[in-house]
Amino acid sequence: MTTYTARAIEPAVLAELRVSDDAGQPGVPYTATEGGSPLRCCLRTFEPGERVALVSYAPLRRWAAATGAAPGAYDEQGPVFIHADPCAGPVEGPEAYPFDRPGALRTLRRYDDEGRIVGGRLLEIPAEATAGFDKAFAEAFADPQVALVHVRAVEYGCFQFEVRRP
Repeated sequence: MTTYTARAIEPAVLAELRVSDDAGQPGVPYTATEGGSPLRCCLRTFEPGERVALVSYAPLRRWAAATGAAPGAYDEQGPVFIHADPCAGPVEGPEAYPFDRPGALRTLRRYDDEGRIVGGRLLEIPAEATAGFDKAFAEAFADPQVALVHVRAVEYGCFQFEVRRP
């Protein structure tokens, strides 16, 4: 059982992204011919035949708008896959963190309550992936400045998911 909650992109934000993404581009859905890429709406990988869209998403900007934070230059956007149509979201009570393939490299970027980077670390996902993530998040949140952590893939820098202070 995970100790921290991996947050998917919220349904209201997904509805906006399907119309116009955070780069101001229209959503362009397509039917996947291959699977395996991570969906940030339901925190699983997609299968061939599913309707998906690749959109630009600015997770820190969205969080800052809701909290009144001012991340300044730390605001960034990048590509994420979402379902082209509304989905059921993540399965309740996950036993593991999403996209937790042992050996994969992740950056855990820490942000304060103003949305500024206050640290981070590289995580090579261990065989005991849940325990490895739990330890890394506990380390991050031991610093009282840390309000949230973004998990990103090292290879492409893609946003994977967010964890907020418990």
